[in-house]
Amino acid sequence: QVHLVESGGGLVQPGGSMRLSCEASGSIFRINAMGWYRQAPGKQRELVATISKFANTNYADSVKGRFTISKDNAKNAVYLQMTSLNPLDTAVYVCNLIQANSQGVLETHWGQGTQVTVSS
Repeated sequence: QVHLVESGGGLVQPGGSMRLSCEASGSIFRINAMGWYRQAPGKQRELVATISKFANTNYADSVKGRFTISKDNAKNAVYLQMTSLNPLDTAVYVCNLIQANSQGVLETHWGQGTQVTVSS
């Protein structure tokens, strides 16, 4: 079983910054990628950013230039540095992990999510 624990959410003013962290534990084998998704009220979950095992990154157009994803392989952790936040960034941010398990089968795991609220 894989556990993903997010931290770092909360309330921030427009224009502010925030850093989210996610650490994976449990049955970790070969991580292919980790990332962040978000879901705002009444909307579908959307990709925010991903980072592959080779450190290739992918960002949603809406966050390019403002958000930076990074990882720490030793900690099985992924981070999301968010700057120039605006109210449209308000959402529950959910950590994602894709790995090949002990049988070589790809698995997708999700965290519980952390609320980010951008408001004055």
